[in-house]
Amino acid sequence: MELSLRQLMVAAVAAITFASSTMAADMSDDAIAERIKPVGSVYLEGDAPATPAVAAGPRSGDTVYGTFCAACHGSGIMGAPKKGNAGDWATRIAQGNDVLADHAINGFNAMPAKGSCMDCSDDEIIAAINHMIEGL
Repeated sequence: MELSLRQLMVAAVAAITFASSTMAADMSDDAIAERIKPVGSVYLEGDAPATPAVAAGPRSGDTVYGTFCAACHGSGIMGAPKKGNAGDWATRIAQGNDVLADHAINGFNAMPAKGSCMDCSDDEIIAAINHMIEGL
């Protein structure tokens, strides 16, 4: 099989391109070590892993709302009552605080249980409800 001059030139340009990108990479020991370092760590029994900071007490209604509830209750996605909107909350409030708490804690319609905040206490969920309806 005979190669044309054009095919040889294309192959040469491709070879130079790939070779130059390899040469341009930092090949120092530190750079290589940085590229191949482990993503995480493994702790054996008896080792002391770093522990994440844990809140000293219950989170405020504002914190729970901002972290978990605002995604839906901020814009009213899928019929979620919007924070501070009296029209959205009127029929729900009329059912009583126990029903509001039950629906928020156990889920209701499109809302999952605890609004997907599985580490929230019932009191934190109720604080978030109170934060959403305050001033109505």
